[in-house]
Amino acid sequence: MQRRAQGTLFSSVRYAPEGKREDNMGAGHDHSLHQNNEGKVAIAAGLTGIFMVAEVVGGIISGSLALIADAGHMLTDFASLLLAWLAFRIGRRPADWKRTYGFDRFSILAAFVNGLSLFAIAAWIIYEAIKRLRDPHAIEGGLMLGIAVVGLIINIVAFYILTRGKKENLNIRAAALHVAGDLLGSVAAIVASIVILLTDWTPIDPILSVLVVLIILRSAWNVVRESGHILLEGAPEGFDRREVIAQLSALEGVHSIDHVHAWSVTQERPVVTMEVTPQANADANAVKHAIKDWLRREFNVDHATVEMRSPTS
Repeated sequence: MQRRAQGTLFSSVRYAPEGKREDNMGAGHDHSLHQNNEGKVAIAAGLTGIFMVAEVVGGIISGSLALIADAGHMLTDFASLLLAWLAFRIGRRPADWKRTYGFDRFSILAAFVNGLSLFAIAAWIIYEAIKRLRDPHAIEGGLMLGIAVVGLIINIVAFYILTRGKKENLNIRAAALHVAGDLLGSVAAIVASIVILLTDWTPIDPILSVLVVLIILRSAWNVVRESGHILLEGAPEGFDRREVIAQLSALEGVHSIDHVHAWSVTQERPVVTMEVTPQANADANAVKHAIKDWLRREFNVDHATVEMRSPTS
């Protein structure tokens, strides 16, 4: 009897935007698009990772903190790209009896840890910048300039590859934004090297390094804030429970809305549950579908559990 109950009561139907039906164990992803995006992210991650190592070596040889700082920024980009790649890989795995939402939340947890690590990297760069300002080191401006120019070219190529992906995908957008931010880091290293070659004024190197750090901290804070909000089961962006209740209560056949809860598995997968009391003469099934259609249209919610109570007059 228990197995029959699970088959009839707990297998809810989910309506995907493409018009397909899938049960609550399915991921409903387009695997061809995921594999395409996965390949683009893998190429961008490979380019970023290889040059990140080159920048560290070049920064040590030339004595440029700006190059090392930019390498630290590229490390955050590499981690972000690697995270996006892992999210595509792990996201292919189907949901099971232990993880009924699948493995999408892995990317959120990894993003939270990655965001916290950025603060440690930024603190180290600021510490080194203060030391360099107090005790300036000789810097080989020519070598620094050459490495920075190559880095700029690689960042442009990586950004081009990523922007050819599915732009509405959260992982692709986040990765592209990280690489776009790193373009500024490469420009800063180029500017610092030119100033050093023309004026031999080495403090420009740690000063611009701190500017790169500010970019890292801003990105880190956004990653930690957004991923932490999702991990704490916060409401999806723009979802105000009070406003939602007011608007749904105005739909035809709705008497009252109670116990509204909204959260996100990932930023792209909002989930809503609620209890609805229909009016006495209303078609409860029609009311339920009207509410689900409204949630899908207004908040892109494809998975809504709407429990219908006994009608009231």
